Formats: sequence, C-alpha cells, structure tokens
Amino acid sequence: MVGDRKTLSILQACQHVGVSRRTIYNWINSGKVEYVRTAGGSVRIFADSLWRKPEAGDAAGVEAEQAVQITA
Repeated sequence: MVGDRKTLSILQACQHVGVSRRTIYNWINSGKVEYVRTAGGSVRIFADSLWRKPEAGDAAGVEAEQAVQITA
C-alpha cells in the first residue's frame, strides 16, 4: 500500500544514495526505482526501492578499506 511506504523527493533520493538528479531520472525511466506522482505533479521515490541504504555507508570506501587491510 502506498500510504505505508516512505517516499523521498528527487533531491532527497540523490542525497540518500549519493548520485546525481540525472541518475535518479535515468533509474526512473529504466524502471530501476519505483515512484509515484503527486497530485501536483511532483515525483516521489519509494525509499525501499533504492539500491543502497544510508546505514550501509559508502561501499567504495568500505572496499578500499578492505583492500588496505588485505595488503597490510
């Protein structure tokens, strides 16, 4: 049900996963994220459809840290 799912604005979604607005729009157009249009025409992204959660941290940073640990 739409009312039970958290939605984010385009800008919030960008900040949430660390990508540009163009990337979010590309994801919308390719069906990679779920969204809804409000009565006013704004786009809201369903937070649970985004590929990275904010608590997961920066994946690239984690991989780089693991590489340092392996080589050290």
